[in-house]
Amino acid sequence: MIERRCAGRVPAKPHTTLRAADGRLLHEQCLTRNGFDGPYTISYHLEAPHTQSATAIGHGWTPPTAVARPLARRHYRTAVAKAAQAPRTAAIDGRVPLLFNEDVVLSVLFPDAPDPVYLSNGDGDDLYYVHAGGGVLRSLLGDLPFAAGDYVFVPRGLLHRFLPEAGLAQHWLSVECLGGLSLPKQWRNETGQLRMDAPYCHRDFRHPTFTGPNDEGIREIVVKRGAAFHAFTTQHAPLDVVGWDGTVYPWAFPILSFAPRVGLVHLPPTWHGTFATRGALICSFVPRPLDFHPQAIPCPYPHASVDCDEFLFYSAGNFSSRRGVGPGSVSHHPAGIPHGPHPGAYEGSIGHKTTDELAVMLDTFRPLHPTAAACRVEDGTEDGTYDNSFMG
Repeated sequence: MIERRCAGRVPAKPHTTLRAADGRLLHEQCLTRNGFDGPYTISYHLEAPHTQSATAIGHGWTPPTAVARPLARRHYRTAVAKAAQAPRTAAIDGRVPLLFNEDVVLSVLFPDAPDPVYLSNGDGDDLYYVHAGGGVLRSLLGDLPFAAGDYVFVPRGLLHRFLPEAGLAQHWLSVECLGGLSLPKQWRNETGQLRMDAPYCHRDFRHPTFTGPNDEGIREIVVKRGAAFHAFTTQHAPLDVVGWDGTVYPWAFPILSFAPRVGLVHLPPTWHGTFATRGALICSFVPRPLDFHPQAIPCPYPHASVDCDEFLFYSAGNFSSRRGVGPGSVSHHPAGIPHGPHPGAYEGSIGHKTTDELAVMLDTFRPLHPTAAACRVEDGTEDGTYDNSFMG
C-alpha cells in the first residue's frame, strides 16, 4: 500500500465493460482489504478467476506448534535448519517456523527450486528479508525481481509463486503478519504520501513489471487459511490478466535504502521502525554514524522492555553488543528479563564513530513461543548457555 499503480488495459471506470480483441467480455476481480473499506486492486482476466475445484493437497509447510520452555534469553543459529531440508525444496514447502504468537510467525527458509504451484495466503501478509540469494516473485500482477538485502512484500490473498535464481545459496527470513503489514503512520502525511523526513521515499520501492497474460502450464492453486492448506485446480491459466490498477500489490525494498537517524546520544529502536504490523514493529539496523555527544555511549544500554519481546535477525557486519552471534543468528530476549550488551562492550563502545551492523528486529507486544525446530537450532556459548553469557 505505497501508492496507486496501473498497468496494462483497464476500462475508464471500475465495474464497466472491458472486452478482448475477439469481443469476449473480460472478468473483473477485486482484491480488497478491510472488507470494502480499505485499499484494493482490480485485475481483468480472460477467464472467470473463481472457477476452481477442490483437489488433494500436496504442498505447504508445517504450521507452528509451541514447545514449553523456561523463561530465558536465547540464541538460534538459523543456518543449521537447512541441514534438515530435502534437496529441491520450494518456498511453499520449505518454511521452518521458529517463533510465533497471535500476530506474527517468524520462520526461515532455504528454497532451491521454483514453486510448482501458485500460493494464496489467506491468513496474512508475508514479508521476507532476503539474507542471501535472490530470484523472481511471479504473481498475476507481474514479475518482481529481488536480491540479497531486499525486503519482499506479498499481500494477503495474492496469487503468486517464487522462482529462486539457480546457483545462488538462498537464506530468507519470513515474517507472516497475521494482522496485515503497513508503513508506520508517522512516516506519512495527511494525503498518504511519504513525508520528506521519512527514512525512505516512494522511489525506494520496486513494483512488479507487468507483461500481460502468462500461461506457465500450472493449474493448481494452494490456499492457506486457518493455518491449514487447501488445494484447488482451474481449467485455465490463473495468470490470465490483461491489466490491473490499485494499491494492493507486491513490492521489494532494499534494506540499505533505509535512511537511519542519528543523534547526540543513543536513539531507541522506534527511530529504526520500518514496517508496522498488528502487535509488532519491524525495524532495520543499517550501517550508520554513531552518536556524536563527546561523552556518548554508543552501545545499546541494558533495558527491561516489560511490554515487548525482542527478536533480532543478524545479517552482516560487526555486532559489537553481543559475543558469539554472526550472520544468520537470531536472538530472542523475552519480556520480563533485562538484556543488554555482553560484559565489556558497554564501556568499550565509547569513542566509536560508526557501526557496520545490518540486522532486522521485531519488538512484539505478545510473547513469542518457540517451536521444536527452534529448539533444534538453539545455541549456547563457550561459557555455558547464551543466557549465562550476560554474566560475563
